[in-house]
Amino acid sequence: MVMEQFQALDPVVQALLAGLFTWALTALGAATVFLTRKVDRRVLDGMLGFAAGVMIAASFWSLLLPAIEMSAGTGLPEWIPAAAGFLAGGIFLRGVDMLLPHLHPGLTRAEGPETSWHRSTLLVLAITIHNIPEGLAVGVAFGALAAGHPTASLAAALALALGIGIQNFPEGMAVSVPLRQEGLSPLRCFWYGQLSGAVEPVAALVGAAAVIVAAPLLPYALAFAAGAMIFVVVEDVIPESQGHGHADLATMGALVGFVVMMVLDVGLG
Repeated sequence: MVMEQFQALDPVVQALLAGLFTWALTALGAATVFLTRKVDRRVLDGMLGFAAGVMIAASFWSLLLPAIEMSAGTGLPEWIPAAAGFLAGGIFLRGVDMLLPHLHPGLTRAEGPETSWHRSTLLVLAITIHNIPEGLAVGVAFGALAAGHPTASLAAALALALGIGIQNFPEGMAVSVPLRQEGLSPLRCFWYGQLSGAVEPVAALVGAAAVIVAAPLLPYALAFAAGAMIFVVVEDVIPESQGHGHADLATMGALVGFVVMMVLDVGLG
């Protein structure tokens, strides 16, 4: 009954609801700060590795592969939209990193322009910037439905939203718990943790609306989201999971995350 009601909604509304779902999973991860002041580093590294695996798999199975398939019959080699969009996504996030001051989890030195902003603000800003491609990916997947592309399916879009939501849980935890160790109150830690995911519903709306308005951009948009997500994985998630003496655990977590996302996408899509 619920699924039938969801299917009847406009794809833009579906994208918004999916973005709210991924945000809710971020908030749920951030809420662990009410239960504990410190999370075992091995657990967190394993979960971050899992998140990296999910993002890598989603970038290929849910974004790059459909972008290549959608490029057939456009008059261009099928790899051009995927390659161009992928590189553009990485370059975009690199540009954002250069323009906005931010602090990656586990580091002491902020990146970007010099600023007097508080450490907690810089930490949340870093995670928020890197949540943009996840929201875009969800929005583009649902926007493809409205564009009427034959390779798009509601099941695949839902699988992508579910996978991103699952990996958002450790991301919310990775923001809130370290802030608690710095002396902030649990409520403030939770606020900052969930705030890092608040950009995803907005990005989902933007992604869905963009491909609906300009359907020919769809393969480029899918690849753009994939490039941005891989940038986040390589720059942030993997280094954070590997830098505390639990590299093997984090690597196995990444393998499991990749398989889980692959099964979700191929099995449901």
